[in-house]
Amino acid sequence: MRALAADKVQVKRPVWQMNAQGFGHAVYSLRFGGHDYALVAVSNDLPPEMRTDRVIATAWDTAFVLYDGIPDADEIARIIATAPLQEGGRFTHKDLILSRANKSVRLFDHVVAALRDERQPDPALVRETGYLMRTTAVYGNGKFGIADRGHIIDRPGLDGPFMAEMLTVWLIRGFTHDLVEHIGGGQLAREAKRNLGIGNSTGLGMAPFLVNHPLLLDAWMQVRETALARVRAIRQLSPEQMSRIYALVTRAAQHLAEWNVADPVAMERIMVMRQEWLAFANTLTPEALSASRPIDAIIRDSVRWSVDTQELIIALMLEPFGVLIDELAHCMATPFVPQLKPDMDCETLRALISRDWDWACAIDYGQPDACAQFWYVSEEKLEPRLGSRHAKSGAVVETPLDIGRQVDALARDLADAEGPIAQFLVTHPEHRAATRRVQMLDQHPYAEIRDNLIGAGCLPIDLLRCKLAFFGASKFDPKSDRWTRITLAQGAPLFNEPDLADDWWLPVFEK
Repeated sequence: MRALAADKVQVKRPVWQMNAQGFGHAVYSLRFGGHDYALVAVSNDLPPEMRTDRVIATAWDTAFVLYDGIPDADEIARIIATAPLQEGGRFTHKDLILSRANKSVRLFDHVVAALRDERQPDPALVRETGYLMRTTAVYGNGKFGIADRGHIIDRPGLDGPFMAEMLTVWLIRGFTHDLVEHIGGGQLAREAKRNLGIGNSTGLGMAPFLVNHPLLLDAWMQVRETALARVRAIRQLSPEQMSRIYALVTRAAQHLAEWNVADPVAMERIMVMRQEWLAFANTLTPEALSASRPIDAIIRDSVRWSVDTQELIIALMLEPFGVLIDELAHCMATPFVPQLKPDMDCETLRALISRDWDWACAIDYGQPDACAQFWYVSEEKLEPRLGSRHAKSGAVVETPLDIGRQVDALARDLADAEGPIAQFLVTHPEHRAATRRVQMLDQHPYAEIRDNLIGAGCLPIDLLRCKLAFFGASKFDPKSDRWTRITLAQGAPLFNEPDLADDWWLPVFEK
């Protein structure tokens, strides 16, 4: 958003071919970082019985392509025919991002009805849902024939990981506003638009990503920790910075009050945050914020609160200091790949395991609960799934996400080995992957998830939340321990509000 604002990007809508029911297509165009882009949106008449957020769906209310350049009539026609097919379609290097979304029918219909009656939608309903549509996929990086990330990696504004995807989400969000106004025949109030983001439904398909991209995970965490270290090192806050922190504390309290979910476990955590946030706010006295290195003291003191509240405090303390930390976003990509070091001696490898993997080697993987689950890929949809090892027979096709168990097996066979690791691997080639993970962690300390991912206590939702949080996801609404709904771009500037790019963290309804 800050890059769009700095570039004075203007979003235009050169094509709007929608019938009265809102079915047809539209094109949004913008020039960003010296390049032209366009979002082609296709809206379909989807029977209610075909509307599902599950990955097995074959039809959606809307489909989208972020296009490299400005498409001519032939290209628009191609995308209209192909985009609704999603995985079943064929795409080109001009298609940068592919996405699809379904209506949040209850709120969408309510907003349409309100506009037809020349009134604004119920703020409580807008606040409860937070979006008119939710995506079930935002594909990038060469999937289904679209452009590989290398095609845009050097382009200003899209050079960071997932920036093209997030630009697409923001553009889709603006399309949903236009579509509901078109069908309803009225204008949504600005506050309603600001509080209508884009929903997302995410399941197990995202969970293995963090395991399979350990160096990217390390880069993200290194950036986060570096950003936190920079703000903790601030010796003195200015009056303006103190006022900003106070305003954000108040906003966060209201945001928590407006965040309600059906899941009892998640709701209990939110209730704890609400209570702790009030207590935390009372510690932010003028004396505390005027002291030397106040943010460092606040972070040190935050260990008294729950992990959720600690994380919210960190997010709060990062928010006012974009000038200090924004440049770190360019470090969230990584040029490194895991590499085996065959010349390392076995003694050194044993020492690394002892130092970094004690948590994994302390688990008895022979116990039923320690290996209760297994990951596999669905043959039908080629999507990750999680099965019960003791109730199903599919463990023969298990995906190797059992990193802890692999390292434990390595440690057992390595116990009496001598000489270079290359010699050991000649007789134990099954340990190549685990050896590489152990060596990698020595140089990339945040690359591994310290959890038994096949244990009975593993909750995939924790992996989902970790990754989604880096995308700015909010209003987590778990539907089980394996999938969740979230909100993206809620509170973000509208197409005509680039000057507000610096202030939309934790949006709330103005009172």
